[in-house]
Amino acid sequence: SFGALLGRNANRIARGQIEIDGKTYHLSKNNGDATLHGGAMGFDKVVWTVTKSTSGPHPSLILTYVSPDGDQGFPGEVTAVATYRLENESLWLEFQATTTKPTVISLSAHPYFNLAGAETGDVMAHEVMLASDAFLPTDKAQIPTGEIRAVEGTSFDFRRPIAVGARIRHVDEQLIFGTGYDQCFVLRPSDVPALAARVRDPESGRILEVHTDQPSIQLYTGNKLNGSVAGHGGVIYRQSAGLALEPQGYPDAPHHPNFPSTILRPGETYSRTIRYRLYAT
Repeated sequence: SFGALLGRNANRIARGQIEIDGKTYHLSKNNGDATLHGGAMGFDKVVWTVTKSTSGPHPSLILTYVSPDGDQGFPGEVTAVATYRLENESLWLEFQATTTKPTVISLSAHPYFNLAGAETGDVMAHEVMLASDAFLPTDKAQIPTGEIRAVEGTSFDFRRPIAVGARIRHVDEQLIFGTGYDQCFVLRPSDVPALAARVRDPESGRILEVHTDQPSIQLYTGNKLNGSVAGHGGVIYRQSAGLALEPQGYPDAPHHPNFPSTILRPGETYSRTIRYRLYAT
């Protein structure tokens, strides 16, 4: 999902089913026994409609997709709007969604980043900082167990900048399950977009900051890139050619009462923001 928008539910839902108000809904399974990024025809596999575009000092692009009731098994007709906007040396991505029936909504985006340039190899030297004190351990199918584990003393402590490759080969059950970093990190609560992640390429001095009001962020180090995809200039994307930072709701939230709810009801508006800021030192 290079650069794609993710929905209706970013990340995984166990057993491909959810229960809302006592009713069970069976979802499209596209990741073993799980539903990943909304199913086989999730929001990353459909064509969004350009409803507005503007130019000038703050150009923007507004995309809309109407997901019908029962789409991939999810209840309710959902109208999703994604607004891309350039402002303050940043790319802003703002999501809004409404529904006609109670449903599950967790929207995100899946850009990959290699701050050294796509043709330079992997991102093992990239230094990552995450504003996170805890992460969500998973089972071997990468479904959260429900535990919220402190990062202190683990291979998942990115509170201070550290190179991606520094601990990625540690003997750790979670790193084995993901073949590297493919983990959801709990963010400190914020009603406005706050700094969630900072990535620095020490060679070029380029820095990426990700700000968001989402409750968590997935760090994925491109572990399953296998050379089957060619990108800009014909560059082949091999393992860890880029990393993804995906602000989102907690994965598999419908099955864990201790996780923040991802249920959206009629009359409510889902609203989340991601800000990508790029600069160099």
